[in-house]
Amino acid sequence: MLPCLPGFWRYLAGPDSLMITLLNILIVVALFNVIIFVHELGHFLAARWRGLRVDRFQIWFGKPIWKKEVNGVQYGLGWLPAGGFVALPQMAPMEAAEGRNRESGEEEEELPPVKPLDKIIVAFAGPLFSFLLAIVSALVVMGVGKPEVRVESTVIGYVAKDGAAHGKLQVGDQILAINGARVNGFLGSPSFDSVRESIMLSEGDKLDFLVRRGEQELTVTTEFQIPETKWWERRGMREVGIWVEGRTVIGSVLEGGPADRAGLKAGDEIISVSGEPLRSWQRFQEIVNEAENRELQLAILRDGEEQMLGVTPRKPTNIEDAKVMIGVGFGDGGEFTKTIHNPGPLQQVGDSVRMMWVTLTKIVSPTSDVGIQHLSGPVGIGGVMFDMLGSPDGWRQLLFFMVLFNVNLAILNMLPLPILDGGHIVLATGEALVKRPIKARLLEVVQFAFFFLLLSLFLFITTKDIGDRFRGGGSGPVKYEWPEASP
Repeated sequence: MLPCLPGFWRYLAGPDSLMITLLNILIVVALFNVIIFVHELGHFLAARWRGLRVDRFQIWFGKPIWKKEVNGVQYGLGWLPAGGFVALPQMAPMEAAEGRNRESGEEEEELPPVKPLDKIIVAFAGPLFSFLLAIVSALVVMGVGKPEVRVESTVIGYVAKDGAAHGKLQVGDQILAINGARVNGFLGSPSFDSVRESIMLSEGDKLDFLVRRGEQELTVTTEFQIPETKWWERRGMREVGIWVEGRTVIGSVLEGGPADRAGLKAGDEIISVSGEPLRSWQRFQEIVNEAENRELQLAILRDGEEQMLGVTPRKPTNIEDAKVMIGVGFGDGGEFTKTIHNPGPLQQVGDSVRMMWVTLTKIVSPTSDVGIQHLSGPVGIGGVMFDMLGSPDGWRQLLFFMVLFNVNLAILNMLPLPILDGGHIVLATGEALVKRPIKARLLEVVQFAFFFLLLSLFLFITTKDIGDRFRGGGSGPVKYEWPEASP
């Protein structure tokens, strides 16, 4: 859940930026370790309280790159940056994940059995401490505020010509509901009920849009598309090719490009193109892509006054397979609203649980396109945290992410799967019901099998995390070269 490489190398452009980048990396690593440490500390303290023997307390898996023994407990840092563990030989055989609790050749001590209740308490303590850390983080967020970026409007300003909604939904339609559920804005709803999220998380083969068109309400049925991705990238999510209406405001102009030659400036608002009114910058790009070497008449608003300018779109000469363009970037068209909220801890935890519940239910649903691959491992999560630190109000976003991540960590660890805390609780409950411990050999085989299953899942997700980080390629901004003014 490291930034994408083009952005990463741009960060490293100067000594000041390099220091900031390294500092942000250290912050991410430190926060990761704090999260893991608190979870494992719960197991450690509960084990001490219930009288279980503790052999090791290690952050990250694999052979320790650092270790120190204190009062019979080996504290260490592993080489594989994924999770951590407290070695409790009286709980269940975990050598597959944790390694041997004793050095080679050292005789294993026969340990007394542990009551099922003690096992349950020790297993539950880890998720409990993660949840408590989420509460502490939520209290901080309530004090400093949580940034929210939303698109409130649901009025369509653009329908892509190659999109699934083309010829069905129309510019000017106001979306009221999708598949019978009312929508809350176009993007950014904390309840996962905005237009974008409703499309992405939809199930079935079709989408039913309830729209207001003029004075009437009607239902429009569309199919959807899933963008193609490489095998090492995550599968794309459902989309129909729409965006809300907004102003087409120029944010930047490339030096020497057609727009620069025509006299366009940053801050200009394009009102119409050759007589066609504009309601989105995406539509403007479509028009430009179809107008190579053909002059377009732009009606622009500059300093409150309307002007007419002619611009001829062209292809850069130094880029293979370049698209037709005029050499502008677009700024904020007024679609986004940015606010700071101070939600209470219960609301934050509730939103986090809701997000996790929606994700898990969509993953297991046979009619959803959300899958295991859409989860994030340490690389993906670290990348998200890094990106937050580099954005405005990123530290506030990161604080709420701490709430979300710790709630998710607690819930995932409570799943009734061997090797997870929930699996230990299920096994201990089984022992209590049958009045005898599970055979050690059987337990060892089950733990071993699930460890390698989870390891395979971890490697699969990490591949997707890395693939998404590399998506886009390139090494920085491109210096375009343009043909002469005449075709």
